[in-house]
Amino acid sequence: MKMESLPLEGVLLLTPPRFDDCRGFFSETYNAALWAKVGITTPFVQDNHSLSRHRGVVRGLHCQVPPCPQGKLVRCSQGAIWDVAVDVRTGSPTFGQWVAATLSAENGSQLWIPPGFLHGFCTLRENTEVQYKCTGLWDRACERVVRWNDETLGIEWPVSDRQAILSPRDEQAPAFSSVIDWFQWP
Repeated sequence: MKMESLPLEGVLLLTPPRFDDCRGFFSETYNAALWAKVGITTPFVQDNHSLSRHRGVVRGLHCQVPPCPQGKLVRCSQGAIWDVAVDVRTGSPTFGQWVAATLSAENGSQLWIPPGFLHGFCTLRENTEVQYKCTGLWDRACERVVRWNDETLGIEWPVSDRQAILSPRDEQAPAFSSVIDWFQWP
């Protein structure tokens, strides 16, 4: 497996090998023993799958705070996304900084986003499907949402404000600067 540590501590870009032949390909997208070798040892307890019908759908920025934080292993099984992680770990030297990677059906890459990060993505193609494994169950009381295009964060999204297709919840999310005290990590 190809592994790349991204500039924010703990965020990894993982690309499992693919075995191609005339029928297509086979890839082992998750193997607990292999993932443990790169430091991902927390068990996954929930799988999520989304379909975005249009290019420019933005989902996020979301996270869960203690006592129910979530780490996520994200992959794109159809289409392509621009996947973003923002460090919100209190005391981290990279607090408020972000990284992004393109995940697609073609490249087979996955992004490991540990607990303590906001997560969001933008679809780069129509009919894009995203699947992700979570280390914690969804908990409404612990969920936090931050405005996707917050100027303080300075995320360079591949769509303009006018092009982005958002849910009402994401459209009305608060600015990062107004909710910094939400993020108290042990």
